[in-house]
Amino acid sequence: MTNKRSRFVAALLTLLLALFGGTAAIAPASAAPAPTAVAQASCGDTSGLQVVKLSALPAEATDTYNLIQQGGPYPYQQDSTVFQNREGLLPSCSSGYYHEYTVITPGSSDRGTRRIITGSGGEYFYTGDHYESFQLVDVNS
Repeated sequence: MTNKRSRFVAALLTLLLALFGGTAAIAPASAAPAPTAVAQASCGDTSGLQVVKLSALPAEATDTYNLIQQGGPYPYQQDSTVFQNREGLLPSCSSGYYHEYTVITPGSSDRGTRRIITGSGGEYFYTGDHYESFQLVDVNS
């Protein structure tokens, strides 16, 4: 009888943790914040950016998003490095807030012009023109 009760309590705790987000408490410290559909930068306003569904971007953007979720390995040494936001097109945040990742361009002999920029608040931005413009990515679409 005690064994059944222990299994029941364990199952109940697992269910409660899953329902109330308790799994984040046991995630590794290096885990990226869980993405929301469209996260607002915790340090600024993103309302002026066009929102685009991840599924509407080139397929390689989804590949890059999946690599980010897995923590790599990334195809280029520069991937996951700090993005400085020198263009000032993203909200002004503290140094180290943004990181950049290459979105592979088929047929390109180098990294190409496509990138995903992540923010520490869980937001994702896409540029297809090497930082000349950005879109806020809805990662749940």
